Amino acid sequence: MKLGQAVKMAAKSISSNLGRSILTMLGIIIGLAAVIILVTFVQGQNAAMQAYYNSMGSNIVNVTAYSWDPSVNVSQTLYEYCLGLKDLVAGITPKGELYGLSIAFESKVLPTETEDWYSQTSVFLGNDQYGLCNDCRIAKGRDLSFLDVEKNNQVCVLGARTAEDLFSFADPIDKTITINGYPFRVVGVYASKAAQADIAGGDSEWILQEIQRQDRMVLIPSTMSRYLNRNQPIEQYVIKVTSPDKIAETVSTVGSFLSTAIPENMGYGYAESPDVWQANEEEASAMQERFLGGIAAISLLVGGIGIMNIMLVTVTERTREIGIRKAIGAERRSIIVQFLIEAAMICGLGGLVGIGVGYVGTMILTKVSFGAVFLPSPGVTLGAAGISVALGIVFGMYPAIKASGLQPVNALRAD
Repeated sequence: MKLGQAVKMAAKSISSNLGRSILTMLGIIIGLAAVIILVTFVQGQNAAMQAYYNSMGSNIVNVTAYSWDPSVNVSQTLYEYCLGLKDLVAGITPKGELYGLSIAFESKVLPTETEDWYSQTSVFLGNDQYGLCNDCRIAKGRDLSFLDVEKNNQVCVLGARTAEDLFSFADPIDKTITINGYPFRVVGVYASKAAQADIAGGDSEWILQEIQRQDRMVLIPSTMSRYLNRNQPIEQYVIKVTSPDKIAETVSTVGSFLSTAIPENMGYGYAESPDVWQANEEEASAMQERFLGGIAAISLLVGGIGIMNIMLVTVTERTREIGIRKAIGAERRSIIVQFLIEAAMICGLGGLVGIGVGYVGTMILTKVSFGAVFLPSPGVTLGAAGISVALGIVFGMYPAIKASGLQPVNALRAD
């Protein structure tokens, strides 16, 4: 029997029992749709978290250090120590955050203390390496300079959203804003991190809000702490590491230094990297993906068993037809091929519908969950199509072999 003829016979058999064929496909449709939706959902979750970690900066180590001993200048000591770690440290900046300040330009006043955390504008204390350490690109003007910090210059750099809220479409460079009544000249504006995250992919709502919050900021020289923060010491620092493979060494080296630089029972100091959190998140997501994929695979297994059951019924119904074909010289191979093609067609058609349902379900779920539409990757789609056909072949093999093994005499006697 030619392959084309076998395909036509399989299509005819499926169409003659259309209702039963559709019900048989349901297991495959549900299983594949579940696999596609769950796997893509986890991938979307991973992409959202990746965008968040990228917005925080790459190759960084966060340091928290404070001493109750007034004779210990933690900020200066840490800064000088890190300058000597040329092989490990590319830059270091304080990252002190000030709260409850009034930020204004002419009649516009930005909220700094509201019930909505994400609508607040933050004021950060940093130095000339703040942009480097936090992966902030200058879109207009310039960043803080060493002299700005050294000479207590009342200058500032605005986040993209802060510049938009205060100046709309006007150029903010060299304009003067006030922070708690102190005048600060705007020397630069950072590029929007939220816009960069949008280009990278969709994000869940809270993650997108976290990224947008990084655009609602004002950076001023860390030495202005004496005026706006009652000279309270800064506790937070960010270190830019020279390469990813040196992050662990930097965390260990800086952590050991802090334990000796700050006297016991006179303060605290430790270093950690967001890369560790990211690695933990990725591991948890991989486990979640495997777990959800396993649950969906059970649906496929049930669907495959359904295929086998229906094909066994088909063999029983077509016993006489098989006997006639064998009596006139049909080979076992041709009968096996015919039934395998029929099983593969049922699974293949079910797979196509399942992929379609999976796409629609994925778009709806990711839009609701992440605020953006994620589509299954080509690998997931091709894998789902391959699985559907493979299921037909695997679970159709036993019925096909059983059909090919019927004896012509016994088959012809069947009703």
